[in-house]
Amino acid sequence: MIKYHEDKDENLVDEKGNIIVPREKRQRTEVYSRVVGYLRPVNQWNKGKRAEFKDRKTFSH
Repeated sequence: MIKYHEDKDENLVDEKGNIIVPREKRQRTEVYSRVVGYLRPVNQWNKGKRAEFKDRKTFSH
């Protein structure tokens, strides 16, 4: 599995510093999650709900 991170120029780079995806090719994604029974874009939530979303843990079985 390739491990990557964002460099200071917002490029996605691998562990060796090779650019995987340059900044100009990256796109923002819209993340939806459920709040009070409705699916809503996270960026439309209030500050408190966004903070709760960041603290969530995901589980797989």
